[in-house]
Amino acid sequence: MKNAWITKWSILLLITLTASAAFADTPPRPNIVVIMCDDLGYSDVGFSGAPDIRTPNLDSLAKAGTICTSGYVAHPFCGPSRMGMMSGRYPHAFGGQYNLPPAHAGMEDYNKLGIPIEETTISTVLQNAGYHTGAIGKWHLGEEADYHPNNRGFDDFYGFLGGGHNYFPEQYAPAYQRQSQAGKTNINDYLLPLQHNGKKTTEDEYLTDALSKHAVRFIDEASANDAPFFLYLAYNAPHAPMEAKEEDLAANSHIKNKKRRVVAGMMTAVDRGVGLVTETLKKHGEFDNTLVVFLSDNGGKSVFGSSNAPFRGVKGDSWEGGFRVPMFFHWPNKIPAQSFDYPVSALDFYPTFASLAGVEIPPGKKLDGKNILANMAGGTNPRENDVIFSMRHRAGYSDVSARRGDWKAVRFANQPWRLFNITEDLGELNDLASSNPERLEELISAAEKWSQTHTTPLFFDSPGARDKWYEADMPNFDQTFQIKVGAPPLKPVSHVTDNDVADPVAKAPLMTKSGVKLKRGDSTLEHFIALEKAKWEKNGWTWNKTKVEELFNQIDTDQDGIASGKEKKAHWAK
Repeated sequence: MKNAWITKWSILLLITLTASAAFADTPPRPNIVVIMCDDLGYSDVGFSGAPDIRTPNLDSLAKAGTICTSGYVAHPFCGPSRMGMMSGRYPHAFGGQYNLPPAHAGMEDYNKLGIPIEETTISTVLQNAGYHTGAIGKWHLGEEADYHPNNRGFDDFYGFLGGGHNYFPEQYAPAYQRQSQAGKTNINDYLLPLQHNGKKTTEDEYLTDALSKHAVRFIDEASANDAPFFLYLAYNAPHAPMEAKEEDLAANSHIKNKKRRVVAGMMTAVDRGVGLVTETLKKHGEFDNTLVVFLSDNGGKSVFGSSNAPFRGVKGDSWEGGFRVPMFFHWPNKIPAQSFDYPVSALDFYPTFASLAGVEIPPGKKLDGKNILANMAGGTNPRENDVIFSMRHRAGYSDVSARRGDWKAVRFANQPWRLFNITEDLGELNDLASSNPERLEELISAAEKWSQTHTTPLFFDSPGARDKWYEADMPNFDQTFQIKVGAPPLKPVSHVTDNDVADPVAKAPLMTKSGVKLKRGDSTLEHFIALEKAKWEKNGWTWNKTKVEELFNQIDTDQDGIASGKEKKAHWAK
């Protein structure tokens, strides 16, 4: 009997030791940190080709990791791009093709909406898998309770819910107080108090530095627990308003172009924050077990000094410059140091992160990306025959592009289709549509099939966009996907980084013809046309005076014949 008792306990002890050994051999699940910039141009960081902007902390991580030279996002605008990344789907599939309107636009029905609750976010998947989750910075996925980050998979949220924010608290806090005390209800989103987990909070630091500070706080708190963590650090830099600290501008005094210097100053602050995040991970011994992913939400805006070199196009375009972004993955001893030239999409983050967390994709959840870690480790193409799409709706038509491998088809400004070998022709200059009709037809057919998965937009970013959609009976895909070739030739693209000299601009008049004195930044129609014509020529666009006049009328909201600096700022901040 005694021997039987000993035998039973021996077996139990063996099982326990075996299980413990197996558990000990299981590698810990990695922390995941996603750092996103806002409206960052492809050549606005050192590792991605900036000859003038210094980002040593980002460059160090990139050099030690995998730089994705063909990194794409799901849409060339802020909100839809973020919805795509968080849901793992093109936002067109659930009605998220447009930015949510700012709260002060008075579109209350749309302000009650956000990323659909039927779309389980990657943050929720990781939270349910035991990750401690935090979102710091810009949200732009909905402001009502159902769409608030604390109800969409984030334990900790610090930042702002809208599409942008001013940077200096000594400016935005008093402005908010004045408007609030005056009884104004629709106060500009960019002035609203920041919040922490749904409660208003007071901040006294330059916004980028404040977000970095709270990212460090989150890592400090999360590292005290046994659970892995997921941090989504969404800087709003270098999105407008273009505001940099004086010391950061001084650090970039080598840049002559004033607008470019401001972009550089704003990125100096971002890079400083990335350095603090890296130091904090190392302090807690978490650096080697943390995947860090960096990217922009879309291309940069050259009008504000960003550079998307060597690509054509800007934020909002389906040219490469609109949605091909700087991107890298860093994870010591797990992801190799390399330049990865195959296409990677922010849509791939969802299945990749879920795999790292060791969890299944939620039942019924549709995804448009794929787990790319094995491909990245092995240097193989994750989407040999798959197509990467982009679509942006305009007034009565849509810009659309489709890339498979080396080839990309583009339809822009309602012109005929163009075809490029995108690996050889980064500037999308040499149209090969006429000489490769079968290849063009394959890509157009793929894009048309993709469009059949789209649904009507749930919201629009402005009353004008909404009205034009319904007036033109959009989306008019039957016209979009007609196979037409013979587009007009394009001019080579120039960038602010081509030479560091401020471009001459048309001299602003001091007053209108009727004698109204103009303030700094104001433009009459004639002055506005001159400015736009210079910009169009610089970017190699086919000049369209009628389109520019329509743009002027959109900006001139009070219809006084003057596009004021304030009206311009409000329009371009969308």
